[in-house]
Parts: sequence; C-alpha cells; structure tokens
Amino acid sequence: MITFEEALKMVLRHPLHLGNEAVPLLESVGRFLDEPIFADRDFPPFNRVTKDGIAINFDGVIDSIQNIKIENMASAGMAQLSLRDDKNCIEVMTGAVLPKNTDTVIMYEHLTIDGEFVVINEKVNKGQNVHYKGSDESKGIQVLSVGIRITPAEIGVMASVGKPKVLVKKVPKVCSIATGNELVDIDVEPEPHQIRKSNSITMLSALSGFGIKGNSLHLVDDKVSIEKGLSQALIENDVLLLSGGVSKGKFDFIPEVMDSLGVEKIFHRVAQRPGKPFWFGIHKELQTVIFSFPGNPVSTFANYHLYFLPWLYTSWDIKMEKQYAKLKVNLDVNPPLTRFIQVKSQWNKNCLEVTPVVENGSGDLTSLTRADGFICLEPRDEVYKIGERVRFVNIR
Repeated sequence: MITFEEALKMVLRHPLHLGNEAVPLLESVGRFLDEPIFADRDFPPFNRVTKDGIAINFDGVIDSIQNIKIENMASAGMAQLSLRDDKNCIEVMTGAVLPKNTDTVIMYEHLTIDGEFVVINEKVNKGQNVHYKGSDESKGIQVLSVGIRITPAEIGVMASVGKPKVLVKKVPKVCSIATGNELVDIDVEPEPHQIRKSNSITMLSALSGFGIKGNSLHLVDDKVSIEKGLSQALIENDVLLLSGGVSKGKFDFIPEVMDSLGVEKIFHRVAQRPGKPFWFGIHKELQTVIFSFPGNPVSTFANYHLYFLPWLYTSWDIKMEKQYAKLKVNLDVNPPLTRFIQVKSQWNKNCLEVTPVVENGSGDLTSLTRADGFICLEPRDEVYKIGERVRFVNIR
C-alpha cells in the first residue's frame, strides 16, 4: 500500500496530450482558453457618454450656466455629432459617442430644462461622466491569456473583439462507469435491496462543468459482462471513471478483468480514507487512462477531486493552484492513513476557516450537500490544532 502523495505523483506521471480545438463562442463556457486574445480596437472604441443628460464644452459655458441652448440630441448607435457653438449643448443618452467640441456630461438630475434651454443646478467638474476612448484597454493589447477558464465574463470580452469561434483545450472522452447488482436507474422505484444510481450521475455532472459531455455505463457484478463492457469502453474513451468493484469482496472483479484486457496496473490500494481500495492503471496500446474508485459516494467524490482533477489539469498543461485554510477545531489523524475530511468553510478577516461536517461515513451521500470541500490531513502523532493551516480542496 502506497501513500497519498506517492499515488498522486504516479497519477500525474500519466497525462494525456489532448491538444486543442476551435468551438463556437457560446460552447466555450467552462473550457480552458488555448489562444491569447487581443483587443482589435480601443476599449471603449470612442469617448462614451455614461449618463443621460447634456454634453457641454466646459470652458465655453461654465461661467454662464443659465439658459444654455440645446442644439441637438445624440443617442447610442448614432454617428458622432458636433457642437457648433461652444456656449450651447447637445442632449446625450448613455452609450452615445461624445459629440465633437464637448468634453463634459451633466446628468438630467442636475438640470432644469425649459423648452430648448437648460439651467445647470449643481457644481460641474470638467470631464465628468465620460468613459474615455482606450481608457480600459488599448488596441492590440492582450486582454485574455492562454490557460484561463472561460466564464461569462470572458465570453463578453471575446464577443466584443469579434471572436465567433475560440481555440480551447480539447477535452477527453470520458465514460463514468458504475458497478453493482444493487443499482437501478434514477426513474425506477427500487426494491428494498436496491439503490438508485448516483455516483455515475454525480461524475457526469461534475464533468459537465468543464465542458466534458461524458457518457455512462452500468456493469453488473458478473465477470463476463464486466469484461465485455470494459473492453468496448476502453476502445471508445480516453478516460474511464469507475466506482465500485475494486475492494476485496468476492464480486470485486475489476482488477482481475483489467489485467485480462491488457491494462497495466500502476497501483492498487492507497493509505487514505476514504478511498483506500483506489485502483489506477493505463492501457498503453489504446492510451486509455483508468481511475477505479471505491463505490461509496463520498469516496468517489473525494477521489475525483483529489486525483482526477489534478490529472486533468496536468493533461491540459495548466497549473492547479493549491488552497489552504485554518482549522477551527482540533483534529487527530493517526498513522498510517491520510484523511480527507468534509468541511464547511467561511471567511474571517481575509482568512478561510474550516469546520468538519457532521457525517455518517463514506456512504453518507447527503453529507456532501453540507460541505464546501475537503481538507487533506497527512497522518502524524501530534494533533492538528485550532488555527493550523491545512490543505483545502474546494468542491463548490
């Protein structure tokens, strides 16, 4: 049995080289950018009005704030107008191009308008309420970097620079595989001895956040059926995420079948809780990577975050930053097992603090809904004390 750190290092030594692909902009949410994005024009591209009101030439009218004549009106989408007389003004709407020969905008709330004349009622600062051309970004500057995860904010930026398609890190083909005779579909009323599938559904949901449209498979506890199902899944996918079938029970056939299918075992069994029976291997000819986690839901979920996600980031050549938090309670972690403990987190004066979640073992699926993440505690003789900084794995 190997340690958690040894197991993680072995997993990270077997990344896939996934490459990249161009996808429509709206389909890139959750994906990782694989090209730098540059501003094709200044941001904003013109001096932009930020309030509904009037545009004036500050020096022309500031000493005579009474009865300023309105020459014209400019709205968003109109070509730039020009103020003919610098003692007059032009009505402007938010988003409009600031008219030529004007430099200041006064909002309606600070004005009295009587017909075609305006009175200014409040103090005016030269240049107010104008979003100046290029003040956000200049044309040609890099606005997004390779390796960032695309959110709606990045979508807006790429839309504004005219990117209908974007180059992103290619995602692997992943199959989420559940094993066990006790499992039934989620729309089935289970018998007393049965449970509905949850692990494979949870994994598919987690994958979707990264733009991975995984597929699923259910294998019953029969060696022939498992061999047939896995044989096809190995061919059709880059990654297999299995739950169940790797412990020491008489129906835990996964390690044996993997061996018969030519899958090289990298390791089996890790000194950790939950997830001690974790099995990891690779089919070198097919270049398929296999993560076979124990079947308990908390175990599957924890090991997905602690092993699969770091592996996925490594395959994309993206650094996955480690997070840390401070304990709000004392915790004892005796050798030899590394513990992954569900916690609730909260910020306190710019410091993330965590408290263990009340749970009923690795089969307690509902406990995950009360947790924000896991802390990873290496085994040691001394107690982990309140205020101690520990590794935190965010699941939200």
